[in-house]
Amino acid sequence: MNPSLITTTEAVDRVFLYIFGISVILLLAITAVMVWFVIKYHRTRQPQPQPSPRYNLWLETAWTVIPTLIVLSMFWYGWQGYTTLRDVPENALDVRVTGRKWVWSFTYPNGRTSDILVVPVGRPIRLDITSEDVLHSFFIPAFRIKRDAVPGMHTFEWFVASEPGTYDAFCAEYCGVGHAKMITTVAAKPDQDFEEWYEQEPSGEADGHEEGRQLLASHGCTGCHSLDGAKMVGPTLLGIFGREVTVTTNGVERSLTVDREYLERSILRPRVDLVKGYPPVMPPNAGLSPEDLEEIVEYLQELR
Repeated sequence: MNPSLITTTEAVDRVFLYIFGISVILLLAITAVMVWFVIKYHRTRQPQPQPSPRYNLWLETAWTVIPTLIVLSMFWYGWQGYTTLRDVPENALDVRVTGRKWVWSFTYPNGRTSDILVVPVGRPIRLDITSEDVLHSFFIPAFRIKRDAVPGMHTFEWFVASEPGTYDAFCAEYCGVGHAKMITTVAAKPDQDFEEWYEQEPSGEADGHEEGRQLLASHGCTGCHSLDGAKMVGPTLLGIFGREVTVTTNGVERSLTVDREYLERSILRPRVDLVKGYPPVMPPNAGLSPEDLEEIVEYLQELR
């Protein structure tokens, strides 16, 4: 990493510490004056009010000029920090961040997608952020960055991971019933480990239907449906094929067995059969290609 590069973490921390330091000094100074006044002008020392001047030019000038200079210095530090946050280094790696209820997905320049943000240590990362449904906000506390994900609009932010490790990323804008679970991970890897991951074919990471799991993540399905039986906003997908479910169709409650036809219909037109006990919040996936739909259904058939 370029030693002269000021990271977003350093830029924000400098502004915070400067304002915090001034606030502490003012707190101590004001408290000390208050204590001094209490002692000096206590009734036992000053039983009768003493005459005082109606104004003091030097005092009034001081308490006007000094606070003005302090506020201007805060503005200057804040502006320096803001320009750092908006000035993306030239060698930054571009990653597209897409928010949808209730999951984040990340797309890299080589076309690779992931449900976690994997980045190389020491290299600036530029995030191109958008949303497919409602307003979200991508927030990584460790790197002091937060930016809204707005439908139909692209925003950006950047950061540098100085050390290997994993860091939490959240949605900081209330976006519905699954908002609290809209969490992902930033995995910072050394250059060699990142390049190995970056060049690896997604379909070779696990079994032959790993692409189906990747498609579920990239289309936001895993934001509401777990793959391990855990309870979430929607029914778990673990062992869904062949399961008996109770659904409401056109206002009529009925029981059916999950088969390929039901899975395809529920993915493309989820409001046709509403599963009992779950909110009707799943959006339609009319833009899903037949090939991707086939891959997802085959994956769900074997998810046991």
